[in-house]
Amino acid sequence: MTVSGSTDFELDVADYIEEAYERCGLELRTGYDLNTAKRSLNLMLADWANRGLNQWTIKQRTQVVTASDGEYDLGTDVIDVLGVIVRRSGTDFAMERVSRDEFLAIPTKTTTGRPTQFFLDRQLTPNLKIWPIPENSTDTIVYDALTRIDDADNAVNTMAVPFRFYPCLAAGLAYYLAIKRAPERVQLLKSVYEEEINRAIDEDRDRSSFTISPSLKDYRIV
Repeated sequence: MTVSGSTDFELDVADYIEEAYERCGLELRTGYDLNTAKRSLNLMLADWANRGLNQWTIKQRTQVVTASDGEYDLGTDVIDVLGVIVRRSGTDFAMERVSRDEFLAIPTKTTTGRPTQFFLDRQLTPNLKIWPIPENSTDTIVYDALTRIDDADNAVNTMAVPFRFYPCLAAGLAYYLAIKRAPERVQLLKSVYEEEINRAIDEDRDRSSFTISPSLKDYRIV
């Protein structure tokens, strides 16, 4: 038996959009058709990020501290911080995440020492607040950042999603487009999307080497 020997199958933005329109029983004909599909695709990716599905975009980053400075702006691509340690002289010390209220309630915010707690202020530019305030400028903060999925902009660009999420992405975009353009197919395409996204989530949960899992509390496609 002859096989292809190829494992590089990949779709670009235009391919996903064409597939989605076909599932809706429609054709991609105009620039508006393309733009409304790209908009739906980016909104769907934002929903995935809100639900913590994009574990493949976790990036480990570092921040060298500055003595007496307890706040550090992170990249605007950061959605959340999953874990933080402080590295001192080659030894890593875990830091505890606290809520906004817990951080606000710290009575002596000017205390200096080795940081043991952190709070992520999720502004447009996320700000990492640590306590106690660093006592030196040699410690390094190491954190796992959940970052944004790359936008779907140019039609010729590929999507930065793992192979296992290809069916889910195509099904989801078809469902999103059906809401706007093919209401008679909404329920069918919704069911397909639910099946594909649950399969992708299960694959991540069962086989991922990460020690975290996406939050699926009250997960529901509407």
